[in-house]
Amino acid sequence: MEALQRKIVNEGIILSDTVLKVDSFLNHQIDPLLMMEIGKEFAERFKNEAVTKVLTIESSGIAPGVMAAMMLHVPLVFARKRISLTMSEDLLTSQVYSFTKQETNAIAVANKFLAANDRVLIIDDFLANGQAALGLADIVKQANAEVVGFGIVIEKSFQNGGMLLREKGYRVESLAEIESLQNGQVQFLNRQVEELL
Repeated sequence: MEALQRKIVNEGIILSDTVLKVDSFLNHQIDPLLMMEIGKEFAERFKNEAVTKVLTIESSGIAPGVMAAMMLHVPLVFARKRISLTMSEDLLTSQVYSFTKQETNAIAVANKFLAANDRVLIIDDFLANGQAALGLADIVKQANAEVVGFGIVIEKSFQNGGMLLREKGYRVESLAEIESLQNGQVQFLNRQVEELL
């Protein structure tokens, strides 16, 4: 998706060879027009999958997830990282290690929001080591529902998350695939940055 790639090049901040900061448009401040385009793109790519629910994780997956759900005309469910007093029983939970935060969190979804006949599209902002994605897939499995695929806004192809998901047979659709962040430069898989400037 060219608009997203251009945004990454122009506004993304490379903090290290493995960390890209995109808080100006994706995970702190949100560019709603870009999110709308992202939602349309995911809906187009998964239009033949008979999706009944979109599942994501709070909080950075919510913006692209809600736009995809809106375009697919289905509900969005998001896994909570902090279990509140109102989420006290009948929860589907999984443990997820955060590469960025260097910590493990329990994520939870109320069982009533996922049914055995659901066909679930999982949306997330980043795919790096794949732990959040696998945690969400585990929750879908606990509900006896089916994962139809993963819609990823930004995949760091130099980390093993995409490979792990694909080896497990999951369909992964990434809108921007980053091959490298070395030397303070974004390199996209199969795309020259110069084309985006």
